[in-house]
Amino acid sequence: MTAKKAIIFTTVVGLLFTTSLFATPSDSAKPVPQTARQALLEMFFSKTPGTFESHLPQATRAALRKAGTNSGASMLSGFSMLTGQLNSRGQQLQTFDAGPTLVLLENPDAHSKFEITVERDDLRADEDEIELSFHGSKDGETQTAGAKFRLILTMKQEAGGWRLNEISMTIGMSLTDPAFLKAMTTNMRPATTAMAGSQASAGGPTTFTPMSAIIAANESAAVGGLRTLNTAEITYDASFPAHGFTCALSDLGGMGGGSGVTEHQAMLIDPRLAGGKKNGYLFAFSGCDGTPASRYSVTAVPADPTSGTRAFCSDESAVIRSSADGKAASCLAMGKPLQ
Repeated sequence: MTAKKAIIFTTVVGLLFTTSLFATPSDSAKPVPQTARQALLEMFFSKTPGTFESHLPQATRAALRKAGTNSGASMLSGFSMLTGQLNSRGQQLQTFDAGPTLVLLENPDAHSKFEITVERDDLRADEDEIELSFHGSKDGETQTAGAKFRLILTMKQEAGGWRLNEISMTIGMSLTDPAFLKAMTTNMRPATTAMAGSQASAGGPTTFTPMSAIIAANESAAVGGLRTLNTAEITYDASFPAHGFTCALSDLGGMGGGSGVTEHQAMLIDPRLAGGKKNGYLFAFSGCDGTPASRYSVTAVPADPTSGTRAFCSDESAVIRSSADGKAASCLAMGKPLQ
């Protein structure tokens, strides 16, 4: 190597060495910022105290503090403890920050599975709208009852992080859904007017009433009510661990009471559901054992024959079952998982 080449080589090596010595962390790969989906999972499933509140808008946090530290903390701690409560009951919980599945909850003992899937994830600058759907199964059979539930969560950037800014929910039922059509054909009933009776006795045509559509809608709403109550029980149990589950519908209600969240006013369900009657169905709890209560059963039965034909029930497993005779006892004893 010539003297000139040796000088050039030494200079280049020296520059590289000097650059490596004085490189700052900003010169290296920067950490990937948290996505809205990751923030959403962290918000609901992190075990770190205060994480749920940290993903609320500043205005919401200020309102909670103004309402009272104890009531706000009670509600927030319920969400932060959700993962531990589910796992402690043998239900395996998995979360995914990418792919079609957001949350997967499985209970091997009960052969049941509940999945939250991402139908849509629209990121626009500092706002991300995430649409979720819910799917349950028991022994490999899908539970739909002809209804489709959608939850839309709008996440917004605030102070350098993602905040849950808006929540909306839709419940739909397709008039061509096989479950809905089956209910219509099963529940079509002859009209009981005098004219219809005279026509039937004379061998004339029999008139049918379309009440099956109302029945199908009521039954779908009853299933939705049970899902709401199952979710409320999990939150209540996490918020008041010394009490566990509750068998009083009124404990889960209290919205609009104005005195803050308490053990007897958790503000988790709407007033009509807390009153025990909604959309033609009567709701009731039973079987809360021990202190804290680790079990419960909940039933939904038709208020009268024109409201519905089937009874529905569930328990701490969150699996919803039904019985064709419309009786709560039959559903609890031998109800079949929804298909």
